[in-house]
Amino acid sequence: MKVFVFCVISLYCVLHSNGNDVHDTHVASLYHNQAVKTRQGKPSFHLRPPNNWMNDPNGPVYYKGFYHLFYQYNPKGSVFNIKMSWGHSVSHDLINWIHLNKALVPTEPFDIKGCWSGSVTILPGNKPVVLYTGINSQNQQVQNLAIPKNLSDPFLKEWVKYVGNPLITPPKGVKGDNFRDPSTAWKGKDGNWRVVVGGLRNNLGVAILYRSKDFVNWILHDDPLYFGVDTGVWECPDFYPVSTNSRSGLDNSANGKNQKYVGKASFRGHDYYTLGSYDPFKEKLIPDGKGLTGSSSDLRYDYGIFYASKTFFDSVKKRRILWGWIPESDSSSDDVKKGWAGIQSIPRQVYLSDTRRQLVQWPVAEIEKLRLNHVSFYDKKLKGKSLFEVTGVTASQVDIQLSFNLPKIEEVEALDPKWDDPQTLCTTKPANYSGRVGPFGLLVMASQDLTEQTAVFFRLFKDNRQFVVLMCSDQSRSSVMQGIDKTTYGAFINMDHEDEMISLRSLVDHSVVESFGADGRACITARVYPQFHENKEAHIYVFNNGSRDVVIKTLDTWSVKMGRGAITD
Repeated sequence: MKVFVFCVISLYCVLHSNGNDVHDTHVASLYHNQAVKTRQGKPSFHLRPPNNWMNDPNGPVYYKGFYHLFYQYNPKGSVFNIKMSWGHSVSHDLINWIHLNKALVPTEPFDIKGCWSGSVTILPGNKPVVLYTGINSQNQQVQNLAIPKNLSDPFLKEWVKYVGNPLITPPKGVKGDNFRDPSTAWKGKDGNWRVVVGGLRNNLGVAILYRSKDFVNWILHDDPLYFGVDTGVWECPDFYPVSTNSRSGLDNSANGKNQKYVGKASFRGHDYYTLGSYDPFKEKLIPDGKGLTGSSSDLRYDYGIFYASKTFFDSVKKRRILWGWIPESDSSSDDVKKGWAGIQSIPRQVYLSDTRRQLVQWPVAEIEKLRLNHVSFYDKKLKGKSLFEVTGVTASQVDIQLSFNLPKIEEVEALDPKWDDPQTLCTTKPANYSGRVGPFGLLVMASQDLTEQTAVFFRLFKDNRQFVVLMCSDQSRSSVMQGIDKTTYGAFINMDHEDEMISLRSLVDHSVVESFGADGRACITARVYPQFHENKEAHIYVFNNGSRDVVIKTLDTWSVKMGRGAITD
């Protein structure tokens, strides 16, 4: 049945394609003429349009048998353009995607200068609606409504903009260019809808709250739902409940005792979130801790190159799924040569950790359908300052999972109180720095002679009688080419008392490396562009640069094939 459904979608796309849309029939031949470098660096199982610029994920939703993901899209080139459209892709399983016509394009006075980010909310009767930011003819950011032209169409190909747009204009204290990205709405016990819009108000980064009875007429609440001091303008706010006793997701409008709330905002190039409780009478998110400050101690979805994320509740499998935009880290001129820029992360399931102090993220189970050529081994001792190669898989397109036994706490060096910023620590003590326990982990997208390599690794410390794990993604030697951002990223992971192992999973897809530490308690995404990949194969190594031996408890590796519907070169 799945193969039949896929063929029907493919046939539909071919019959309805035209020269102005993202599924142009000339794309395949265009890519065949590109340089080898372009082909080698292009991800194969991450979602991206066939060409041109992509950024923020917009309005993920499940409707009539299909997952939909909209996204910011420039149909005229592979660099950012303020006059954005909504690209649109659909899937029956989150890994096989078909690119449809653009869903929203700038056409009206209320969005003539760009259709910017927004969300999809399902109204009673299974009716999806879009709230999105439009840049109007006066260069103001205003919030608009669009509805499907045909609710019986499972592909939601056509959308109609509401004639009464804009629904919401910048409130007092908010400049016209600091008011954007409406969230998915939720319904309170009083039957009224709520939505938040990101902005900067009186020098506070804010999630500005509005209420409505009919989803058309919106009333401003005096105070923001949550805010941050000295953070700058907030983008892409998100607000949703998570269960405290289950990994199952919750609908945005769920009300219950066994749940916490997540408040997220994108600013300063990162996606920060806080956990807390929601007071529906005061319309406030009350953080468990200090809230969102933009400091290195704030909780983040991802500590690497990952931004403008969006979640949605998968009503079929009862889970909450997260997507984030992964930008390029090469130059704009490189992107012009490639003809494309930007991808979406692997969709991740999100749930509350057992400690209830943070979220956990893990790639959706569907990605495992793409696995091939399983290689595994167990209980292998890795001596200090040694490495070995993992063979039998396609190293440039791979899913690799391994776990290490934790040593005795007495063997681990103490954490210096001055080491309070994990990114700085990873940068000053990179993969080739020798500690007592670590660095140990993976070298991916590596040349055979290791001249180019991306290291994803752990170092272990102790803080009193507790393990502290430093997780790093070291891009400092990822490429010998110039003009590429080779920032090294890092995160601290607090281990539980009962933990006996530390795990690492990395999904490598040519130029993107998504890594998940300690079963998803910390995530780091990187973009890498090694020069050797123009005409040579990549390699994978497991290494230990620490002075103490470590034991690899398990290692499982699979080649990852391209999902159906992906554009091939």
